[in-house]
Amino acid sequence: MAQKNNFQFSIREYRPSDEHVVMSLFRNGIQEHVYPAFFKALSHPDHVGIALSISVAGYVLGGSSYFQALLFGSAWAGLLYYCCHEIYEGYMTRRLSTDMADIPANYLENPDNGFWVAEADVSGESKVVGMVAVMGKSGGEEDERFDDRNGGAMGGGGAEFAQDAGDGSYGEMSHMVVAFSWRRKSLGLQLMRKALDFCKERGYARLVLDVSSPQTTAISLYQKCGFVQTASHSNTHANRLFSKLARINVMRMEKFI
Repeated sequence: MAQKNNFQFSIREYRPSDEHVVMSLFRNGIQEHVYPAFFKALSHPDHVGIALSISVAGYVLGGSSYFQALLFGSAWAGLLYYCCHEIYEGYMTRRLSTDMADIPANYLENPDNGFWVAEADVSGESKVVGMVAVMGKSGGEEDERFDDRNGGAMGGGGAEFAQDAGDGSYGEMSHMVVAFSWRRKSLGLQLMRKALDFCKERGYARLVLDVSSPQTTAISLYQKCGFVQTASHSNTHANRLFSKLARINVMRMEKFI
């Protein structure tokens, strides 16, 4: 049954005919994090100091050239942007070659998984403006992901969550994307409720998700919905130097259902 609200949108299961718009939403949703991550990294005190030092070096080496100083400083900023871009581009490429490569097979044909889209009435036509997915997981998969080998750090509530999860199975939410013009209309909350309702139906004790530190708006939404951070790591699956320079952490957040 489709869910509706005052903004005339409905949430339904993904259909193969949605592939083009869903892929576009996914790519745009990932790529939009690059600039916030870049500006956050660039404004870090360590990077500000390095940028100033490099600019001074350029000024001196260029014979008191302001252009050379600007060029050297811009090169450092360009490196930081490249690192942020590669991290999110790498994540997007990896997901497009795994679960997103065949949504019907990976989500719709598995009763433990689900993929939904949100439709809005735009000028009398239905248009997909959001999406969310949930994949059933076992407790063992989580333990392997957040261990000391990949920089994992369990928060104070991590052990308690694991014990209370019963058989250890849980739902992992991903691909939460809302089109820009449909944000701040409670659509994100409705998609979240859909994911939580699905987990209840499947008997999962909790819903977990991963979010990168530059996604401050998303983090605020999850906290508003009752999610708490239980783990954190810096393994973005990109080059370790890129992750270190970009200063991006991946946080695991959870909510009991």
